[in-house]
Amino acid sequence: MTERKLANVYAGDGFHWVGDGFYVTQVLPGTPELQKAADPFLLLDYNPVREYPPSTRLRGVGPHPHRGFETVTLAFEGAVQHHDSTGGGGTIYPGDAQWMTAARGILHKEYHAEEFAKTGGRFHMMQLWVNLPAKDKMSEPGYQALTAESMGKVKLAGGGTVTLYAGELDGERGPARTHTPMELWDVRLSANETAELAVPDGHTLMIFVLDGDVTTEGGTIGFEKLGLFERSGDTVTVTAPETGARFILLGGEPIGEPVIFYGPFAMNTQAEIVQAVNDFNAGTFGTLV
Repeated sequence: MTERKLANVYAGDGFHWVGDGFYVTQVLPGTPELQKAADPFLLLDYNPVREYPPSTRLRGVGPHPHRGFETVTLAFEGAVQHHDSTGGGGTIYPGDAQWMTAARGILHKEYHAEEFAKTGGRFHMMQLWVNLPAKDKMSEPGYQALTAESMGKVKLAGGGTVTLYAGELDGERGPARTHTPMELWDVRLSANETAELAVPDGHTLMIFVLDGDVTTEGGTIGFEKLGLFERSGDTVTVTAPETGARFILLGGEPIGEPVIFYGPFAMNTQAEIVQAVNDFNAGTFGTLV
């Protein structure tokens, strides 16, 4: 076994509203160097715990397009509804996830679930954008509703637990269907517990800390910070402080292709971006009220 070493730690870019329902800090893409190192992850928006009062209005983001990647929404507290132009949709609750494949083009909207809006309460979410390889960018769009009950579960020898959205650990697998090999895990450690996690050598590896902080080979990753690891090594060892810790592990096989961003589109060339804008204006992404 070869230990992964922490390469750098990153913070978000301050807080801003996405629509009127999501108060986030954007950690990815960050700098051009981090964007390249985070491949296949394009974006990480983190909505920390925020208390919302009861409301008869559904806060959120109205219909908007995407092409060329997947959006992955993780619910920690609160509830989010999703609808898209393929007819996909549903509500996610704590422990659930929505995995939407935009691919050749989709319209979707995201907002606080009606029952949550009525009562108000604590809201805590994360959204990732996951790149698609060039061969899949113009494939059919789709939607996966991942329930808490469907997640893979691993009890670690050191006492911690791992919930698997995607990827494999100790013979357990997460339910998400991915276009490239990927690890997306929710890891919880009690006071002073240490997790020794097997990870694929050569995959991108990052840890975002939700609670507490964690110590690993090469340093400490603080609360609400993103730790990026060197690519070589097949094991990562993480230790929690006396208060315990919780973190999201993001891993994946690098796609290694150029990425051109333009708002909600992520393609390989500028010509493909122009085509995406033209196709959206022509109405080929479908309709969504």
